[in-house]
Amino acid sequence: MKRVVAGVSLLLSILLLGYLFAVAKQIERQSTVDDAQPADVIIVLGAAQYRGSPSPVLRARLNHALLLYLKGMAPYILTTGGGGNDPNFTEGEVGRAYLTERGVPSEAIITDPEGTTTAQSLDAAAETMRRMGLHSCIVVSDGYHIYRVKRLLQAQGMQVYGSPRPSTGSTSKFQRRWVYFRQAVGFVLWQAGVNI
Repeated sequence: MKRVVAGVSLLLSILLLGYLFAVAKQIERQSTVDDAQPADVIIVLGAAQYRGSPSPVLRARLNHALLLYLKGMAPYILTTGGGGNDPNFTEGEVGRAYLTERGVPSEAIITDPEGTTTAQSLDAAAETMRRMGLHSCIVVSDGYHIYRVKRLLQAQGMQVYGSPRPSTGSTSKFQRRWVYFRQAVGFVLWQAGVNI
């Protein structure tokens, strides 16, 4: 009996690992695809901010969203992200200030500064979209993030287009694969009902 249980456990582990690698491969493929097209809103996923200034990653996401906005891809930009350990600033509010300083009218910027995880930020974004009667969005984030983000918003009934920010710096092939695998784990956990 113990051998049967061990055999089944081993088989399930192999199947799960195979599924994770297959999802990681899909994430890798999606990470370089920019399928942006006219939509109701551009959603910028939050990233670290430092005492009111966007981190290089957040700045790159905001600059990419700004470019899409200036091209007329959407009439609104929605910035997301909570404060983490910062009691004075949130990622969403820092994003709003950054875009306003670069000429985006304040009435064109929507902020959801509550989420502390990707799933929470996207739940809030989807709720805001429903409340405003918006049905389609362009999601701006890092390439490795786009696959999971698109699936989470599609599950909420939204039409979603991904537009990864331009990558900066160089990472090794191993580092990229590890990031894809981590995102695959996050996606599979979400499928299992665990939101991270």
